[in-house]
Amino acid sequence: MKPTGTNGSLPMKSEGFGNLVEALEYAAEGVTGYNFYDGRGELSTVLSYRDLCDQAKVLARRLIGLGCKRGSRVALIGETDPMFHRFFFACQYAGLVPVALPSSVQIGARHAYVQQIRRMLQSCGAKLAISPESHVGFLQEAAAPLGLLKVGVPADFERLPELDTDLRPMVGDELAYLQYTSGSTRFPRGVAITQKVALANLFEIAIHGLKITRDDRMVSWLPLYHDMGLVGFMLVPLASQLSTDYLSPRSFAMRPRLWLKLLSENRGTISSSPPFGYALCAKRLRWSDCERFDLSAWRVACVGAERIHPEPLEKFAQLLKPNGFNPQAWVPCYGMAECTLAITFAPLGAGLELDVVEKEAMSSAGIASALPLDQRGGDNTLVFVDCGELLPSYSMQIRDERGNELADRHYGHIWVKGPSVMTGYFEDPESSREVLSPDGWLNTGDIGYRMGSRLVVTARHKDVIIIKGRNIWPQDLEYLAEKVEGVRYGHVSAFAAPGPEGDDLAVLVTESHESNPAKQTVLIDAIKGMIQIHFGINCHVDLVPSGTLPRTSSGKLSRSQTKRDFIARQCWQNSNEVPQKLAEGNA
Repeated sequence: MKPTGTNGSLPMKSEGFGNLVEALEYAAEGVTGYNFYDGRGELSTVLSYRDLCDQAKVLARRLIGLGCKRGSRVALIGETDPMFHRFFFACQYAGLVPVALPSSVQIGARHAYVQQIRRMLQSCGAKLAISPESHVGFLQEAAAPLGLLKVGVPADFERLPELDTDLRPMVGDELAYLQYTSGSTRFPRGVAITQKVALANLFEIAIHGLKITRDDRMVSWLPLYHDMGLVGFMLVPLASQLSTDYLSPRSFAMRPRLWLKLLSENRGTISSSPPFGYALCAKRLRWSDCERFDLSAWRVACVGAERIHPEPLEKFAQLLKPNGFNPQAWVPCYGMAECTLAITFAPLGAGLELDVVEKEAMSSAGIASALPLDQRGGDNTLVFVDCGELLPSYSMQIRDERGNELADRHYGHIWVKGPSVMTGYFEDPESSREVLSPDGWLNTGDIGYRMGSRLVVTARHKDVIIIKGRNIWPQDLEYLAEKVEGVRYGHVSAFAAPGPEGDDLAVLVTESHESNPAKQTVLIDAIKGMIQIHFGINCHVDLVPSGTLPRTSSGKLSRSQTKRDFIARQCWQNSNEVPQKLAEGNA
């Protein structure tokens, strides 16, 4: 068994498709496709676009036989498995809407995962649900009280009779898929992406963002239920007729150097990760790896996060320079599921472009006053990564709290408009109205400033906590803590703050009457354990005396002030903490 080739005789085409099915059928004329690697980095399955096309049509006729009406939702557990790709495109052919559900299950968190999946199944109104063998028990338990038409593993659907019927793929303004945001697990929101919206972003990513050529090959470990994995490394390569090599997120987490192995052996040219992925990979490197990997073909190393910290990327580049990694390959970008995927890309070949600004001006006046790069690291400086230029079809505005547009280098709320913006949250008009204006402008929920057509993202407006690429709502952490005996309702505040290593740390501050050190330790361990079980993250728990937590004039807890008070108590605070005025925006 050999992976699909990098170069094919098929002329490249990234536009002019009426829907995702047309993109697949064109790619099927060539010899490229998807390649799946196991936990040892060995090739386990090859799925060419030609085979995918044939298999998806057969599956589509089996699904149609179940009698679901056009536009019905089909839930797919987003494992890095060929079944996901087959059923995703079977839905396209059958006139059904695929919905990717998370596959990540933390040890000891079965109940929390099942509840999360159940809420998503309910909110999208799924009629069918499919999972690989590894997750079917979770899926069946989640779906049990919901009355779905059919739930099972791929074989359960592949045994269905194949109807002799014409296929009518989804087109134009019909939905291509639903993409769940990675925010609250208690209140999931499905981003509705139409065929037209998806194709608009795929074209711009391929042509303007990545400048794809016939010599490109993609490599990914990103989860397929995340927009960067689904759009960036499943749909973009298909629409550009490129081959992609997959490693599962689980395999990457256990053996991150396998990512470099695939890039080296298959001469991968395009790959992507949040900053924590590069940091994890660098942490696991050995001196002997310098002779094992050749990364000289890697021309685009995308990095995306609400705020990108340059330090882990610079360390990664320094360690892998002997392996041929070029620091100019860094491509910071900005995007979100609500915009299909991408909004901005830094120029290719430019590497990390840093903007050093005066902290006091940022804090007091909201102005990103530029300083020379050599002043980086000073006590009164902040360093931000330039996220690049808007894709051509987008418009952008930076607005203040009253909705007024701000000038260059004044930070505020980031609003965007363009053909790749979602139509709304699925069957959630209230949430849609909160972020989408009647004339099509999207409030991204992020804070930043512009420099002409270039964007710098500085913080989240909302209180979402981002730990290793995962978005976690503070209300969820507070809700769990309040279930622990000894924690009073409404006396807990959660947020992210710089940890001792400079990376973001989930922090939970709770008031307590307990003065006995031993009992305080028991309480702290109970809260940490609850959060570890449900979210799989470490959380720093800070007990404070009753009456310590600050409140607003309306009596609500002020997370921004709690965060500032917490940082002031810690010895590991650093000069790159979020400016005071930005933190106030999170209140």
